[in-house]
Amino acid sequence: MKQLPLTKQQLIAAMISLSLGSVAQAALTINGSTDTGSSARMSWGGADSLSEARNIMYKSNGSAIKKVDNGYGTTNLTNANSNNFASNSNSFNTSNRYNTTYRGAFGSSDMIPISTDSRSVAVIDAETGESIYEKDADIARPIASISKLMTAMVVLDAGLDMREEITLDPEDFVGPKRASSNLKAGDRMNRAEILLMALMKSENPAAKTLARHYPGGYNAFIRAMNRKAQDLGMTTAFFGDPTGLDKRNVASSNDLVKMVRAAGNYDVIRRFSTTKSYDFFVSNYSNGNRTYKANNTSMLVRAGDYPIGISKTGFINEAGRCVVMETRVNNRPAIIVILGANSSATRWGDAKNILNSLATRRTV
Repeated sequence: MKQLPLTKQQLIAAMISLSLGSVAQAALTINGSTDTGSSARMSWGGADSLSEARNIMYKSNGSAIKKVDNGYGTTNLTNANSNNFASNSNSFNTSNRYNTTYRGAFGSSDMIPISTDSRSVAVIDAETGESIYEKDADIARPIASISKLMTAMVVLDAGLDMREEITLDPEDFVGPKRASSNLKAGDRMNRAEILLMALMKSENPAAKTLARHYPGGYNAFIRAMNRKAQDLGMTTAFFGDPTGLDKRNVASSNDLVKMVRAAGNYDVIRRFSTTKSYDFFVSNYSNGNRTYKANNTSMLVRAGDYPIGISKTGFINEAGRCVVMETRVNNRPAIIVILGANSSATRWGDAKNILNSLATRRTV
């Protein structure tokens, strides 16, 4: 049966629970449960998980949304879905962990035997740190909405109250390019919902308003994005805006591997970027309240045929079609970056080619 979308209370409870860091809470599932019931589940290992979630939601100040470590992969992290491609689950569990510390170096003779049509590609064995496929992976290119992974990390690093209601202003709809949006000036949602909307639906005004409501304001947010990129060793990266509509937002595929690896340290990003769908209740004094039914921008996440633990798509004319993701195949983690595809068909064709090659790759 089709899963019902999460309620606003469940979303807020999920955000706050992620700040607590226990093993039980690490098992939280958002829109990816293996349960075949009629509603999405939040599993804390207890009999009445929703009641417990609500108790924590109302008692917590909701301000501390913590990452697992400092972004350099120095701790063992829970990985998304340890199954092979036969599974359609994107659930998270605590029984399959891997260390994201890179022990190897770029460059390996054990390359996957594929060819790709996108302009720049990097595929990294996240267990050894070795490159298992590269194509122009050191050249900085526009990255479009892949930028929103950095936006999310900067927001979460600030430890802001995820229940705080934020109102979108007209300036949130002004950017380097025109872009379609189902949002409106005056729309009001909490910070958690806006972050979910930015990661899952890639709404540009959502990313813009998150930056505008950052301590110190919008310009301080952009500085924090570039400072974070430097801290992660992204030597080719530059961020001019939080949405990716700015063509100056650039990075190489190999640098984006570093960014995806760092993003994997944030349980919030893992869950939100792989949420298949969500019905947002949007308040607006001027235009009236409404429900915004949104789906993930990744067809692979929506289909659920591949185990994907992090996902983000992107597109502007200068960047072409892009996608980054983390996957786990044959009990082995990998990070995939695809930039500059000339069409959606090329992007997803390259992605499936890589994923299927990983599934048949011999591991030791």
